Amino acid sequence: MMTSNNILDVNEVDFEYEVVSYSQNSPVLVDFWAEWCQPCKTLSPLLERLTAEAEGGLRLAKVNIDQNPNLAQMFNVRSIPTVKAFSQGQVVAEFAGLQPEERLREFIAKIVPPSAVDLEIEKGNNLITLEKWAEAESVFRQALTIKAESPAALLGLAKSMLALGQSEEALKMLSDFPASREFGNAERLLPFAQTLMSYQQNVLPRENDLDIAFANSIRLAGSGKLEAALDGLLDILRRDKRYHTKLAQEVVLSLLEILGVDNPQTKAYRSELSSILF
Repeated sequence: MMTSNNILDVNEVDFEYEVVSYSQNSPVLVDFWAEWCQPCKTLSPLLERLTAEAEGGLRLAKVNIDQNPNLAQMFNVRSIPTVKAFSQGQVVAEFAGLQPEERLREFIAKIVPPSAVDLEIEKGNNLITLEKWAEAESVFRQALTIKAESPAALLGLAKSMLALGQSEEALKMLSDFPASREFGNAERLLPFAQTLMSYQQNVLPRENDLDIAFANSIRLAGSGKLEAALDGLLDILRRDKRYHTKLAQEVVLSLLEILGVDNPQTKAYRSELSSILF
């Protein structure tokens, strides 16, 4: 087990100080576990990793129920693993049994107040939904001054830069993207980033009408006119589903990634893409 100020073993002697008192200022997760509990051996490392990701915004206190039966009885622990969240000295949320990572993240998000960088990222993502690319770029750059190398901020910055036509910096950022939950999203942006750079270097083919239409769609997308670009790309796919070995299809997916799931047009474009391809 990791041992630090934010991840530690507690017992019946120090529980009041390390959990109850500490939770007056910062939320504390209490993981009730035992050596013989197999699900505990899966859950505990997940909790430790998510606590480490919180970078001081959360504490994880581990209670071995065999060594501390009075604590288990006091907090009515009927099965393990059981996790209880403390804030302001009180239990504010809890769950029992092994949970998937996404559900753990949701559980933690409800008890940990958003950090300054989280607020900036949320603001930037809202600006992207509104297609205010330059404002979003500024907000994500500010977020990175608070927390350098934040994957969520890097992803948002790459999206806004691509919509502003800044292909070179965005492509470099995406090519060196850190391993994270956002890595797959970053990968989906690469086809557009690479194609936009090719357009700006004037090396995209212009041998026929589809080539010219494709180049025009890339130009529009690099000017922040994503919906006009998507309309053009979908028209190309109606005429040739495998245009440039499915490059047009991949660029459509890149642009939908930039628009994001909260943009009301994204679902409609995804549906249209599916009807064309299938």
